[in-house]
Amino acid sequence: MQTNLNLSREDIFRSLPIPSALAKMVLPAAASQLIVLIYNMADTFFVGQTNNPYMVAATSLILPVFNITLCLAGLAGIGGGSLISRLLGEGDEEEARRVSAFSLYLGLAVSALFAVGILVFMEPVLQLLGAGVNTYDYARQYALCVIVVGGVPTVLSNVLSNLIRSIGLSREASAGIILGGVLNIALDPLFMFVLLPDGQEVLGAGLATCLSNCVAFLFFAAVLARMGRGAAITFSPKAGMPRAESVSAIFSVGVPSAITTFLFDLDYVIIDKLMVAYDDLALAAVGIVLKVERFPLNVGIGICQGMMPLAAYNYSARNRGRMEDTVRLARGTGLVVAAVSILLYELFAVQFAHLFIADARTVELASQFLRIRVLATPLMFLSFFTVYLFQAFGQGRIALFLGVTRWLVLNIPMLFLLNTLVGMYGLVWSQAAADSLTVLLSLYVYWRFRRSARYIQQFQ
Repeated sequence: MQTNLNLSREDIFRSLPIPSALAKMVLPAAASQLIVLIYNMADTFFVGQTNNPYMVAATSLILPVFNITLCLAGLAGIGGGSLISRLLGEGDEEEARRVSAFSLYLGLAVSALFAVGILVFMEPVLQLLGAGVNTYDYARQYALCVIVVGGVPTVLSNVLSNLIRSIGLSREASAGIILGGVLNIALDPLFMFVLLPDGQEVLGAGLATCLSNCVAFLFFAAVLARMGRGAAITFSPKAGMPRAESVSAIFSVGVPSAITTFLFDLDYVIIDKLMVAYDDLALAAVGIVLKVERFPLNVGIGICQGMMPLAAYNYSARNRGRMEDTVRLARGTGLVVAAVSILLYELFAVQFAHLFIADARTVELASQFLRIRVLATPLMFLSFFTVYLFQAFGQGRIALFLGVTRWLVLNIPMLFLLNTLVGMYGLVWSQAAADSLTVLLSLYVYWRFRRSARYIQQFQ
């Protein structure tokens, strides 16, 4: 089995034509990203069927905390996966095994500590999030299921997905995430409206999410078992500790990934908070737009996830031509997706808004907002594509600089600035305005890096 895996990795990373290799890596990753997006909407949709605003509010309150678990997964999964691809490019499979074991136990440790912390400090955390008399019990039920009990399998599933993709097995890496997502969509109505009594719908949604993530983790555990003992990805502590520089490399890429994911979610929260000042229909409209715009963005993230192992491997293998051809094709593919999304959303903005709500005024606002926000899609793709690229190169500090600058220096301040100067529509235009500056900065930093002695020496 191990020999076949090595041949597969050799084919994908080194000899398979670049369009074929990229397709094998990108298509499953993009599919899993879309499924994740759909199942994240599923809980909100099914809880909304109760027509109980307190239940809807309670699940929404927990979402920012649940997203922190995904940040923790990025810390171990992106940091470890990027390094594993580079180590395999260097031919150091034993160190790759040690890094994989360390990354998995790191994910286990941080997710377990986070789950225990939420359990111990549940009351002050929920009060800080804004849970009141009518929402506290529902929020507590949901948090117990998806974070306290389900946090560890959620994090480990995402870490394993990244690590397995890092060795070229993108189909297997995505299959587990897709399985968990589809199962969650199927189990939500079963637990909420069939198995549990009225009034326990939030508990049902939480149990469905927890169980689906546990099944996804078991799927990945089965994939590891099929790989055999000599596989590059292992949970065995017998692999030993990685070198100090490897541990440093995991955190140098993983920490920026976790921080930028957190700041991305924070940007969405601030948009909602600022839009509240106008009217409820505007808030509902921008909420719809922030969901609809994620479809091309999540496809773009899938392209980046599929590109990163190929770029990292060939960067370390000193195969500059194959690496740069991969980067160009992935970047071009993402821009084509962005262009198609602009065309579709400009033409059918009203129809997309109608999928979520029937109120005429809300549909009118949502379609206007969508036609503006979609113009930022290629800029947003180029912004996070460059960050993924530097993560592939192991340049965590540059990735952190670009991520923090994008959100804390440009995007979030631009929200407040344009809100003050222009008003409601300033909030909608802020993404395009800020990311225009982000793209210019990203391209300049990438241009400087390619001309640096470090980059030139890598390929000598």
